[in-house]
Amino acid sequence: MKTHYKFCILIGLMMTVNSGPISRQPEEDDAFVESYLKKFYNLTEQTGTASHGRFSQMSLKIAEMQKFFGLTVTGTMDSETLNVMKKPRCGVPDVAQYSTFGEGLKWKTNELTYRIENYTPDMTAAEVDDSIEKALQVWARVTPLRFTRIYSGTADIMISFGAGSHGDFYPFDGPDGTLAHAFAPSVGIGGDAHFDEDENFTFRSTNGYVLFLVAAHEFGHSLGLSHSSDPGALMYPMYSYRDPNSFVLPKDDVNGIQSLYGSNTDVIPDKPDPTPPVTPNACDPNLVLDAVTTLRGERVFFKNSFFWRVSSNNKAEQHLIQSFWPDAPDNIDAAYENTAQDKIFLFKDQKVWALYGYDIVQGYPKSLSSVGLPSTVKKISAALYDPDTGKTLFFVDNKYYSYDEKRKVMDKGSPKLVEKRFPGVTGKITAAFQYRAHSDSYPFDGPDGTLAHAFAPSVGIGGDAHFDDDENFTFRSTNDQKVWALYGYDIVQGYPKSLSSVGLPSTVKKISAALYDPDTGKTLFFVDNKYYSKKI
Repeated sequence: MKTHYKFCILIGLMMTVNSGPISRQPEEDDAFVESYLKKFYNLTEQTGTASHGRFSQMSLKIAEMQKFFGLTVTGTMDSETLNVMKKPRCGVPDVAQYSTFGEGLKWKTNELTYRIENYTPDMTAAEVDDSIEKALQVWARVTPLRFTRIYSGTADIMISFGAGSHGDFYPFDGPDGTLAHAFAPSVGIGGDAHFDEDENFTFRSTNGYVLFLVAAHEFGHSLGLSHSSDPGALMYPMYSYRDPNSFVLPKDDVNGIQSLYGSNTDVIPDKPDPTPPVTPNACDPNLVLDAVTTLRGERVFFKNSFFWRVSSNNKAEQHLIQSFWPDAPDNIDAAYENTAQDKIFLFKDQKVWALYGYDIVQGYPKSLSSVGLPSTVKKISAALYDPDTGKTLFFVDNKYYSYDEKRKVMDKGSPKLVEKRFPGVTGKITAAFQYRAHSDSYPFDGPDGTLAHAFAPSVGIGGDAHFDDDENFTFRSTNDQKVWALYGYDIVQGYPKSLSSVGLPSTVKKISAALYDPDTGKTLFFVDNKYYSKKI
């Protein structure tokens, strides 16, 4: 299986993560983290939770988890680490030394049996049967393994649905969280796969967890595979949606299972299997991106079936495209964000998709003619939206078309040579985007965070001072335009913030009173003889 690799710089941009808010109280978080590390990273009991040894072991296990998922390894909890811990995932541990999952386990025969003991009410019996059969065939297709279903007695792989405590020593935890777990090859419970009945399993719908995908992952454990740190692998611990109808086992998983059982010798010569997808590596010096765009202040880099999202803090998350947009295409040709419409557009061949948040806009995909391109254009190589002019440039080979987004017409004279608009650019444009940074490698992070920065004396940029224009700078202002959040005797991290953080317009310089109504969940902010009603 692929070992963990560390992210590096991609086209001059340091990669980072945009973490969401933490909803649990700190005490609940502590208990959750401890339970998670015990379950997945073999954290063992120590005498006294406040002992030095306890903290050392906890820190080591946090660091181990951070390394596995490609996070910044600090050994301390932060919102980014907690956010990853809370994602829906497989119930099998991520460390090989865990007591129920040893190393090098495999079946001694290639002829295996399976039995479905019961069914989930979420799906029809026929849908469950089909999902299980196809999930096993994912592994049979690339190995000599063959699976036969039996309807009574004990099979090598016993399959069941149950909630909470369900007959083993590893109870499920309710909706989301742990979706399923399976046991490595051995006698008794070895090979068995259990699915959490509190989950909403589906046949093909994205409104739940597709049973085929969950089962295919669990059967990897049933056959002897542990988890992979490759985010594109089926054996990655976190659930990610991908189209079951076109699913091809990724290369990392193929390598892992064939290291145990060998390759499939029953290949039909005139019908070769699809090429297993490989997860792109941001450190690959030969990496050529499919497309680049912005998305609500973040930068998004597309490659094959993946994308990296890079926030203003300059770290990155790598995701499958279909895990965010299930109906969007892979291997896109171009992308751009229309900030005026708050939409991004993806292009592949002669079609264009419009996305609003996580949803594809109704009526899409459409043909390239919907953006004014002539029928002679079969595909574009890049797209670039300019918010200052309201125009989008579509690049085709060494030419570009200029499309007026407001008037919905192509500018006269299109297409034009790229070199005339961008002197010195003579090759094919593969990706383009406009990022409103401020001419150094340290972008600001919006209101309230970093206010400014300066450089030490040297040539070039040395001595220069840059100020974040998203801040509200004043001449002699006091703290009248600030808000503090208190939790007990402590000021909540990140505060004070500006009044805009509670939804008040920049014209409001101070408020005279505030009143929270628990019945409506709204807060009234009084300003002179008026008030603002906000839900915060």
